[in-house]
Amino acid sequence: MNIAAFQKLTEIIDTLTGENGCPWDKVQTRESLKPYLVEEVYEALEALDGNDPEAIKDELGDLLYQILFHAKISENRNEFNIEDVMKSVSEKMVRRHPHVFSGESLQTPEQVIAQWEEIKKQEKNHARRKSVLDGVPKHLPGLLRAQKLQKKAAKHGFDWDEVTAVFDKLDEEVAEFKEAVLSGKKSDIKGELGDILFVLVNIAKFKKVDAEEALRATNNKFIQRFQYIEREVAKRNKELKDTPLEELEQYWREAKGDKPPEQS
Repeated sequence: MNIAAFQKLTEIIDTLTGENGCPWDKVQTRESLKPYLVEEVYEALEALDGNDPEAIKDELGDLLYQILFHAKISENRNEFNIEDVMKSVSEKMVRRHPHVFSGESLQTPEQVIAQWEEIKKQEKNHARRKSVLDGVPKHLPGLLRAQKLQKKAAKHGFDWDEVTAVFDKLDEEVAEFKEAVLSGKKSDIKGELGDILFVLVNIAKFKKVDAEEALRATNNKFIQRFQYIEREVAKRNKELKDTPLEELEQYWREAKGDKPPEQS
């Protein structure tokens, strides 16, 4: 690691937040920076999806800057600095990897995860938790939070034995959702739809599929296919809203790579 490069970045932040620094940077707080931190995380994820090394490097840099910025705010409040952050995480990683740093022996990822959870239980922050679910962040995206909640509960025995039982639950929830839709009660529709999504996440958990990643990939796939439709419509000097649905569906099939149905 090039220590000089890291030091230069911290010095830049010192300058920007200092007495003669940037008017915007000097007034930022933890609260004001939170949206930027979330935004940079998602931009980093997008770069990873694109598998573009230059974009990944750029977005990781932006994310690192946010971390250093938050550390600087805490330093100005006489709480801790970036060195304390690095020391803390270094100690944690060594403590939670005794099979690497203390001569213990583990052979599988599953054993490592089990040990990791046991070590976490012994740490100071964990002692403050009153529920096994307390460690799941409230601000996670819905699907990701649902999956983490379910994993936590499953580790303590609250889970179905077979995925077929989850499918039975899904059928039950779909029936209740249909009933709510037909009744026209918005609050019931919202609740039953949430139940369906929660059960689908549980099925994903059983099959070791990240539900948030799965939906994100589908979103990206939809964007690519819809943009293909837009290009095809534009080639014909038309507007989307004026194009018959049958024609739009034809372009959709083309975007998917499907062959057009044979004419009878």
